[in-house]
Amino acid sequence: MKQCTHTHTHTQKCLDDTKTLRSGEDVDIILTRLREVKAFQRFPPPLLLQICACAFYECLEKGITLFRQGDIGTSWYAVLSGSLDVKVSETANHQDAVTICTLGIGTAFGESILDNTPRHATIVSRETSELLRIEQREFKSLWEKYRHSLAGLLAPPYGAMESGSNNDKETSDDTQAGKVLRNAILSRAPHMIRDRKYHLKTYRQCCVGTELVDWLVLQSACVLTRSHAVGMWQALLEEGVLNHVDQELGFQDKYLFYRFLDDEEEDTPLPSEEEKRESEEELPETILFLAQIGPDALLRMILRKSPGQRTGDDLEIIYDELLHIKALAHLSNTVKRELASVVIFESHAKAGTVLFNQGEEGTSWYIIQKGSVNVVIYGKGVVCTLHEGDDFGKLALVTDSPRAASIVLREDNCHFLRVDKEDFNRILRDVEANTVRLKEHEQAVLVLEKSPRASTLGSIKYTVISGTPEKILEHFLETMRMDIHHNPAVDDFVLMHCVFMPNSQLYLCIIFVFIFNIVFTYHAASPPGSEQERLEYAHNSKRRVLILVLRWANTHTYLLQEEPAAISFLEELYGSLSNDSRMLRALKDLVPDLEKIVKLQYVSQLLHKTLIRQFSNGEERLQKKQPIRNQDDILLKVYCSDQTYTTIRVAVAATGREVISAVADKLGTTEELLLIHLSSSGDKQILKPNDVSVFSAVSINGRLFACPRDQLNSLTPLPDQEGPSAGSMSTFELMSSKDLAYQMTMFDWELFSCVHEHELLYHTFGCQSFRRTKANLDLFLRRFNQVQLWVVTEVCLCGQLSKRVQLLKKFIKIAAHCREFKNLNSFFAIIMGMSNPAVSRLSQTWERIIANTIRQVRHCRSQPFNPEICQPNKNQAEVRGYVRKLCVIDNQRALTQLSYRLEPRRT
Repeated sequence: MKQCTHTHTHTQKCLDDTKTLRSGEDVDIILTRLREVKAFQRFPPPLLLQICACAFYECLEKGITLFRQGDIGTSWYAVLSGSLDVKVSETANHQDAVTICTLGIGTAFGESILDNTPRHATIVSRETSELLRIEQREFKSLWEKYRHSLAGLLAPPYGAMESGSNNDKETSDDTQAGKVLRNAILSRAPHMIRDRKYHLKTYRQCCVGTELVDWLVLQSACVLTRSHAVGMWQALLEEGVLNHVDQELGFQDKYLFYRFLDDEEEDTPLPSEEEKRESEEELPETILFLAQIGPDALLRMILRKSPGQRTGDDLEIIYDELLHIKALAHLSNTVKRELASVVIFESHAKAGTVLFNQGEEGTSWYIIQKGSVNVVIYGKGVVCTLHEGDDFGKLALVTDSPRAASIVLREDNCHFLRVDKEDFNRILRDVEANTVRLKEHEQAVLVLEKSPRASTLGSIKYTVISGTPEKILEHFLETMRMDIHHNPAVDDFVLMHCVFMPNSQLYLCIIFVFIFNIVFTYHAASPPGSEQERLEYAHNSKRRVLILVLRWANTHTYLLQEEPAAISFLEELYGSLSNDSRMLRALKDLVPDLEKIVKLQYVSQLLHKTLIRQFSNGEERLQKKQPIRNQDDILLKVYCSDQTYTTIRVAVAATGREVISAVADKLGTTEELLLIHLSSSGDKQILKPNDVSVFSAVSINGRLFACPRDQLNSLTPLPDQEGPSAGSMSTFELMSSKDLAYQMTMFDWELFSCVHEHELLYHTFGCQSFRRTKANLDLFLRRFNQVQLWVVTEVCLCGQLSKRVQLLKKFIKIAAHCREFKNLNSFFAIIMGMSNPAVSRLSQTWERIIANTIRQVRHCRSQPFNPEICQPNKNQAEVRGYVRKLCVIDNQRALTQLSYRLEPRRT
């Protein structure tokens, strides 16, 4: 069996070891990999540990047959990455086998080894795939001990149909959310729920849709838009907690009447004061819960509309959902937009429902949005199970043949996206007509789609849909414009290539292309035949490579200093160019820039790594910020369960495993330790061994702890994690609001300037994939939270009403000046701080904010920005020091309690 070239090498090595040779560290590596797969996250730890001890690693390249229909099985398999096709033949002849479904990540197969029956289907790798393999004897042993857990991963008769217990829990949560919102409305705005008359008819105890949306948007900053609020109310409507008076299915932001479930019965008693108080306390968490499920409910409501009724905003929401569905990953964005206009939502409530039967005419293609289904073949039973993100039903539409299998719901409450045959064929036909495939050895190595817009010269333009990294680079070099100063396509490539093509691979490809002048042409004319024309073609090819390399080097800046291979690559490229006198003359306008970059990188190699002594809790240095780099070291305080601490020095990009190892060495212990992030509210988060730069993800007043698992429950926050007990208003009330805003802007700009563009990629795709730090971005985001909590902390620690009014006025002025300086980071942080429930509920304080303050804000907003308007004064250093060392309370529960001490609830 052919081994893959791109795999998780550590996991592969550990799983390849003989079981008796596996160390505890090997098991940890395997365990970490399994927990990355959603299907394994439900398994109890003892089962996972036994799988780690007895499993083996298999890697299949594309097109490899794992086993054939009719074979006697010897192993059970689970998919760690990639996908495999399930093929079934009615005659047991593999040549006429048809693909009935595809197995994706987290699916398992091969359970026929439990009763020694022949394999029901042939399994062929659809792409390079990694599998976990357990031999028959070990799997039978695991089945006897953990039948219930494993049954969730298998298909019947071994895996039972899943019940709707999770759905019951969600329904219970929705019902409670409805009660909390109803009681909060009756407490804060009782006029919203009342009898209403419309067209001579009275509707008892109901609300208006627009008023419900208005009210919800004002309650919390986590309600982002009106459409977000509509989705939150729709989630309650779907569960019957809120109902339209005429039983319409969709919630609308219009003058329509809705009634809470508790108000359906006549003479429903009003909530007691105790119930209102409890609802007030639960309201923030309830809104947060609804904010999380609201977008899905909004999507379902939009998908239930007929295609002709969908608005432009509706289509954008559907399109955004289609971008994240793995079954559509191979399709272009143009096709996904086409699908957004025709896809239909379909749901079924009960496990065991037959979606369609084998032999029926194919009328639709399905994608599983929620739940799972069994694929059943007559005479063979269940051959596999499909999960969320998988698709089925395509074969019958493409070949215009009967269904090759029956599809049966495996669990309750399954949701599907459906595309009907007419729309499917129309879109698929258009896709094939506009798709160009470049093949090598019968395998597609580059798939291009014709762009709907022609270039300025009238030639056809292509968009890359998929391909090998080398072919994507070749296509890009052939089609790129030779404009070194303004070329967005080059900028996008040098920024994003690391997602699909690591630097090490890029170096080899560029050197190969540059030295050997290999650039393939797929849809353009071949290089002309005369020597002069071939030379000109070679010059242009190398010019494109140099333009790409120069932009790449300028984009990576100091990141190149962390990669010796990058410096060697630049030196080799420069050396190759210097040795070719004809090419040197032809590219003389680019050579100085390349020479400058090579010399700069050589000098940078002599720089020593920086030791970062502090990172959090207002201890930032007063000197100008410098970027935190991968090669830097940091001093970390890691606490023990007895609240003592040890200080370790580790690399900025150190993983959780490396931090734990350093702590264990420092403490001289051989116990297995966990690395825990403990927040000031006592919440504990166990950090993963492969998490990168764990220190930068710690909250403002959070701390890192290391302890054995049996001491986890005994961990309590340190006294200094509670934050300040007195406000600092006496310090900054004498400071000019403009000075404070100016210094906040200067500090924010320093932090922002340190953020490298690539950190946004690491944040999006995960630092683990790149083994790179995003500490600068984390520090910038932390600053936003710190300023927000600073506002809440100062207000809640100010016990005197008149002082509190002055404090809010000052914050409003600071925010206005921040906007004047175009510092939207601090501006919105202050606004969100004043919108925090602990501050916004202080009605006595807000009543004293006079209209004059609002006029001042408007005046500040109208002033144009001038960075020289704030000249240094005698206390500038004091202001600068203060804004860089903000002390805050980051425990929302503690802040809310302080707020109620300031202004108890009105009776």
